[in-house]
Amino acid sequence: MTTMTIDTLRRILIECAGGDESAPELAGDISAVDFEELGYDSLALIESASRIRRDFGVVIPDDDLVEVRTPQELVDIVNERLRGAA
Repeated sequence: MTTMTIDTLRRILIECAGGDESAPELAGDISAVDFEELGYDSLALIESASRIRRDFGVVIPDDDLVEVRTPQELVDIVNERLRGAA
């Protein structure tokens, strides 16, 4: 079964925001850092959710997405839905 990792999400965030892989805000353990602190607003998260849907087949409704605060929360939601689809 496919699962999402923090590193996979980091790559998606960088690609969707057109960011630089060496950006200091995405270095190290970002799992518990608020998206706001990382510089990602709701538009960047919506774009990331679209990419997650394309890459993983997981739909994250906007209502759920606005409640997500950290990368780990988003990874957990994706993996929970992947397990439910299996």
